[in-house]
Amino acid sequence: MPKVSFNNKNATFFKSLKKEVDLYFSNKNIRQSGDRRLHSKTIILILTALGIYISLLFWQDIPVILGISMCGILGFTLAAIGFNVMHDACHGSYSSKNWVNQTLGLTLNTLGGNSFIWKQKHNIVHHTYTNVDGVDDDIAKSPFIRHCSTQKWNPMHRYQHLYIIFLYAISSFAWVFFFDFEKYLKKRVHTTQLQKMQFSDHLVFWFSKVMYLVFYVGLPVLLLGWKPWLIGFVAMHLVMGFTLAIVFQLAHVVEETSFEFVHEDDKVIENEWAIHQVNTTSNFAPGNAIISWWAGGLNYQVEHHLFPRISHVHYPELSKIVRMKCEEFGVKYNSMPTMFEAVRSHFRFIKELGQRPAGI
Repeated sequence: MPKVSFNNKNATFFKSLKKEVDLYFSNKNIRQSGDRRLHSKTIILILTALGIYISLLFWQDIPVILGISMCGILGFTLAAIGFNVMHDACHGSYSSKNWVNQTLGLTLNTLGGNSFIWKQKHNIVHHTYTNVDGVDDDIAKSPFIRHCSTQKWNPMHRYQHLYIIFLYAISSFAWVFFFDFEKYLKKRVHTTQLQKMQFSDHLVFWFSKVMYLVFYVGLPVLLLGWKPWLIGFVAMHLVMGFTLAIVFQLAHVVEETSFEFVHEDDKVIENEWAIHQVNTTSNFAPGNAIISWWAGGLNYQVEHHLFPRISHVHYPELSKIVRMKCEEFGVKYNSMPTMFEAVRSHFRFIKELGQRPAGI
């Protein structure tokens, strides 16, 4: 893997920003981890998911349309658990207590994923090399999707803005049943070596995958039959996959964000790490309290990428500080006023990338 580094010789932006953020928490006399706002969401979302799951298993003669709708709502709720509970916990920002973060990080395993691999893929690779083509696994080269202009174009990409909706919808299937195993067996996240797994990490990986099959496949098939299970399982995953994919795509793959490229040679990115994060990230619907609650603050992606160890419940206030510092240092602060505008920008960008580049 080529070495990618940042020009941090004059890293005055983040130093000044962090000083203001630390002062904010000191003056407010509050912790940077989650508080009752996050704790209440955790209870609501987990109880909602459990209630729907149990109802689907034991509600006799449930109407077909209602059953399918509940499966879709379950997928939507599981995605929200990922946004709110798992995401903060795996970043170590849910609680000041490490055991709480470790435990709640395992909510990802109940969704079918694996917290150990996700931390390598997301916390280390994505958060360090955001939108760096050739390193960031979130925009890894694919024959189906062209995420940025440095990736090879093929004729199929002409239609990617149409079929990408289907790919997003099946993304959680691929994640649970293929990509986790690929990374586990290859011991790599794209071009980055996976950190060594301890025996307990291997045990959790296989045990949670088996338990996923037990609770999401075996038990429903046993109680409901394979046809109702299949329809419900597909409905749940299509909603969960699309919801997870679109929210994360809106943060980085839009017209406003920038990309870098690394191939075989080492690369030094001209900006300091923090400015690179701002350039490659965009907020959406920051003033929408409902979206902020549901998306776990992921609509404040700029703040999240600058301060991933701070809980998302603090991002609305921190955004005022970050925006002020961006103006002071002449750094463009990317932010879409609504989620609808962000979605439009994403699909316009994907459609543009799908057009045949000049000279081909």
